[in-house]
Amino acid sequence: MPSFKTRLTEQSAVLAPGVYDAMTALVAEQEGFEAIYLSGASIAYTRLGRSDVGLTTFTEVEDTLARITDRVAIPVIVDADTGFGNVVNVQRTVRGFERLGAAMIQIEDQTFPKRCGHLDGKTVVATSEMCGKLRAALDARHSADTLILARTDAVAVEGMDAAMDRAEEYLNCGVDALFIEALRTPQQMDDACSRFANRVPLLANMVEGGKSPLQTVDELGQRGFSIVIFPGGTARAVAHTLQGYYASLRKHQSTAPWQQKMLDFDGLNEMIGTPVLMEAAKRYEC
Repeated sequence: MPSFKTRLTEQSAVLAPGVYDAMTALVAEQEGFEAIYLSGASIAYTRLGRSDVGLTTFTEVEDTLARITDRVAIPVIVDADTGFGNVVNVQRTVRGFERLGAAMIQIEDQTFPKRCGHLDGKTVVATSEMCGKLRAALDARHSADTLILARTDAVAVEGMDAAMDRAEEYLNCGVDALFIEALRTPQQMDDACSRFANRVPLLANMVEGGKSPLQTVDELGQRGFSIVIFPGGTARAVAHTLQGYYASLRKHQSTAPWQQKMLDFDGLNEMIGTPVLMEAAKRYEC
């Protein structure tokens, strides 16, 4: 299997759905996705039951990543927020995530506490501070196949021109990919791709109800994006399903009305590989 770095040189864009635990990662792999995106926001939603406002920590993301890479083989793009601190923290983050098998590590230029890129009220650090973090990240990795993705949130704070200039500075640091967050219009998307797509892989973030116009992977690939993520879609779909399931259970006092919308006991065990696990255990029986 080619490396994720090699895959990004191909013409078609990579679609990476959002995941937040080993089960969501497993289902995504079983459905044939080439890569997955470990969303910091979705960890906050599902593990803490809280908003994406800088509450998740390095250790929480690290623990989640460890469980995912232990279960699936496809590349994982990891949302490392701001690197969880200064340049020393960034280096710890990169080393920890690389050790656990991350294919790409995303670091953004927001101040702390950061917030979801599609919420209002964001602020960004100085370009020089972010460049220091990116250089520290690049120095910390052991392999050039562990990719560093630089994200800027400056479109909402300083405007499109400043965001483009920041992305240029980040690219000059030597990063492997760029993520200009919350592009507002198709024209802004085209402007970003016109400037960068022929020089470095660009990531497009699709958030249902967010700031950017929702488009298909083919549309975004034609514009010039190399990676397309739907980071929080999984959590939103699961939350919607749970609302219906719990409402039905409370009303009917039984899961019978939902049985056609569920996996049964055997179905779930088949999906998570229980028969294979049991068969493997037999090899060690006396």
